[in-house]
Amino acid sequence: MAEIFTGLPKVEYKGSGSKDPLAFKYYDAGKVVFGKPMKDHLKFAMAWWHNLCATGTDMFGPGTATKLFGAEAYGTMEHAHAKVEAAFEFMDKLGIEYFCFHDVDLVPEAADIKETNKRIDEIAEHIAEKQKTDGKKLLWDTANMFSNPRYMNGAGSSNSAEVFCFAAAQVKKGIDVSKRLGGDGYVFWGGREGYETLLNTDIGFEQENIAALMKMAVEYGRSIGFAGDFYIEPKPKEPMKHQYDFDAATAAGFLKKFGLAKDFKLNIEANHATLAGHTFQHDLRIAAVEGVFGSVDANQGDLLLGWDTDEFPFNVYDTTFAMYEILKAGGFTKGGLNFDSKSRRPSYTYEDMFKSFILGMDAFALGLIKAAALIEDGRIDAFVKERYASYETTEYGRKIRNGTATLEELAGIAEGLGAPALPGSGRQEELESIVNQVLFG
Repeated sequence: MAEIFTGLPKVEYKGSGSKDPLAFKYYDAGKVVFGKPMKDHLKFAMAWWHNLCATGTDMFGPGTATKLFGAEAYGTMEHAHAKVEAAFEFMDKLGIEYFCFHDVDLVPEAADIKETNKRIDEIAEHIAEKQKTDGKKLLWDTANMFSNPRYMNGAGSSNSAEVFCFAAAQVKKGIDVSKRLGGDGYVFWGGREGYETLLNTDIGFEQENIAALMKMAVEYGRSIGFAGDFYIEPKPKEPMKHQYDFDAATAAGFLKKFGLAKDFKLNIEANHATLAGHTFQHDLRIAAVEGVFGSVDANQGDLLLGWDTDEFPFNVYDTTFAMYEILKAGGFTKGGLNFDSKSRRPSYTYEDMFKSFILGMDAFALGLIKAAALIEDGRIDAFVKERYASYETTEYGRKIRNGTATLEELAGIAEGLGAPALPGSGRQEELESIVNQVLFG
């Protein structure tokens, strides 16, 4: 097929002093940081839905971008094939090795699910052929179980057993395709797994059914040799008023309650964390503490707007703190950094697509460099260790930690201590100053 992104060359690393808008300033794929190349730390992925499908349509007006990629019309198999060609050319020019998609990002959904599946098979074969020559990898795929009107009350959480069957069919096909394309994961994003009012909702019933669908997915996936991770992607609201996978802590609790933590991890999205009233850093830390850190959807929200804006990340504080948590958690295994991000509505050209990814990739590359520097600096880790030192330096502290202390024993110790001293300064401002010194010194 003819070149789609004509006039847009392969993006190269030119260093922080470069003023070339189509060059990386900080992302140097082969540069070794914290013991391995940048590209292996970051594992960037392109999201099919935003990059190849989103045209800037919003609730106030139609799209501004044209993303036909040489096809005659949207909603055709010709367009579906054109998106494959565009995807691989785009990834090649940016040096991106991974991609992600929903099932109906690939193809127009038919009225008959059997026909939809035939279309998916056709496009999956096209992708597989491109993979042979381009070496790109599927990070994960998922099923869109929120757009079709049948999912108005959710998928696994639906009040309709018939709809649940359709959800099961889409999940099965998604796992089949991930296995076919060598995918490292399969994601459940419960876009409508939640409720609008408790007056018509049986929460326990719905959560049990969601867990049942996930258990079926694991059993089926393992039975066909799918070795990837399964993921839940937390989000508190939108489009439902309350969604069951509210945040990292809620999702981790759900996995443990239903015995799913062995196979499931969390795919943490920055904008979803802020919608839940947390920081991106918080949800990453909780996922790691709970032993379910898996993958990341890289974006940021606009706190002045207060909804899921899916902007390309540029806040280096956020990317530094995110990479700090990821490095401290041991880095990615089967997960990666998927840009669930879209160019702003007025940024409607192909060139804007490239510049958006350059922004996001550079922001995370700089975040990686600075996070590694924070860890290597050591002052923050040293302070945190010192802050809890009394649990190591006193006998009763050690007994509290190893589980041998009794309530009566500790009460007696407290009586002998008299008035306790204040627990020591948290030195927050000093630590924040260290962050600034590492970022800008």
